[in-house]
Amino acid sequence: MSRSLDFLTEALRRLPGVGPKSAQRMAFHLLQHDREGAAMLSRALYQAVDAVHHCAMCNTFSETEVCELCSDTARDRALLCVVETPADQVMIEQTLTYKGLYFVLMGRLSPLDGIGPKDLHLEKLVGRATDGLVDEVVLATNFTNEGEATAHYVSEMLKARGLKVSRLARGVPVGGELEYVDAGTIARAMLDRRDA
Repeated sequence: MSRSLDFLTEALRRLPGVGPKSAQRMAFHLLQHDREGAAMLSRALYQAVDAVHHCAMCNTFSETEVCELCSDTARDRALLCVVETPADQVMIEQTLTYKGLYFVLMGRLSPLDGIGPKDLHLEKLVGRATDGLVDEVVLATNFTNEGEATAHYVSEMLKARGLKVSRLARGVPVGGELEYVDAGTIARAMLDRRDA
């Protein structure tokens, strides 16, 4: 194969979940059937890499120094929701139930992957959470081992500074039938129950 095709295949392998065969199929497809799409993808990647940076306040992706959400004066500045990724932030926004501000860690603690507290912008989080405006920090990390460890670490760090810290509730999904829900989820829902 050509050097350019090899380079394209290797570049596509950098995407999550894409192995060598999938990357090769994508490369062949783009060059054989969708050169216009390949050119558009190239331009979009170049533009995004050049234009998208981190918001100075919440650390999410933004083309401006301060993102739209942080600039929105209608948001509740007393609430700060900590999430792992911009995708998590988008999901919470789509619920239309949270009106506070965010801080995006851009990852989670994972010692096996070499990701420690210094890799998560925690100094920036502490500065944001202790700005005198924040009353409560909501931890919305994932319910994986790494997400739980991250939530615990951040919680202890912020509580030591006198902040109120809460965690997303866990339990049975909306529309879920107990018969089909795993025992761990039911156990957590029982422990996190609330008044009816």
